[in-house]
Amino acid sequence: MSFVLTSALERSTRHSLPAPLAAVATSALEHLREGCFQRSLCFVVAVTSVASGLEVGYEHYKGSYSNPVMYTPVALSGVLAGSGLLGIFSRWGARTILRWISVATLADGIVGFFFHVRGVARKPGGWNLPITNIVMGPPIFAPLLFGTSAYLGLIASYLRREEDLRELGGRIRELAGELTRGRTDWRTNLRYGRFQRHLAALTVLWAFFSGFEALYSHYKTNFRYKAQWTPVLLTPLLMASAGGAIKSRCIANTALPIASALALADGAIGFYFHARGIAQRPGGIKKPLYNILYGPPIFAPLLFAACGFLGLMTSLLHREHK
Repeated sequence: MSFVLTSALERSTRHSLPAPLAAVATSALEHLREGCFQRSLCFVVAVTSVASGLEVGYEHYKGSYSNPVMYTPVALSGVLAGSGLLGIFSRWGARTILRWISVATLADGIVGFFFHVRGVARKPGGWNLPITNIVMGPPIFAPLLFGTSAYLGLIASYLRREEDLRELGGRIRELAGELTRGRTDWRTNLRYGRFQRHLAALTVLWAFFSGFEALYSHYKTNFRYKAQWTPVLLTPLLMASAGGAIKSRCIANTALPIASALALADGAIGFYFHARGIAQRPGGIKKPLYNILYGPPIFAPLLFAACGFLGLMTSLLHREHK
């Protein structure tokens, strides 16, 4: 079966864009489809880890770093960003350092989730007052969202480099290895961009975490602005389309990219509103550190946008080989 979405996009770019731009766009789609985008994904990892590190840094600053473990995600985000940059220039760095730093960051996110759950349980009333304490306690799913860039880093460590797309010899050697084993394992699927179902399942989870965070964060302000409902309403749409993409190639090529594009756009708009909210606080941009600390979380909407990015990337990949 032909790969519907990328084929349609390639045809569209050839007809609607000037030849030089069309060539760049079709080349990018081909690299993505074949799993040859390690450098590009390493760059994404570096950028997103900086944003998530700044977010967790000032959130933990509000908690006065009362527990030494609160320093670990801040430190790891910087190391992960550096590893992502190294992966852009070094194949070895991407396959070793980035991989293990990503694993360590994911483990730190799981540990952080435990501490946040414990923090909710220790508030007056504990889990007997779940709604109140989840809303007023530490953001329960934030540590798992922190792992988004780390998981992308782990995926990037198994991808091929952009220049590998044209290396026929390497492709022949790997195909021979597949035939020798008599099967296709998950590493080979990742290497050749065949992980659509896997990334669709990940999009479902991350959309739920991010949507839940948006729900109780906006609940704290009593949904003062109607725009605050948009991530809450888009979350089930994105989750449903990503869940459908696990079972259906058709949904992966139609409903999922639409829902993902909406989530990506909504996250970008939310970032603007959060930045505007900070600028409108007393002192505005003249007191940037104070107002960023105590204003709306400036990078939180970008975490929701990252879910849209995951969904879009999912829609452009191949299905797994069994």
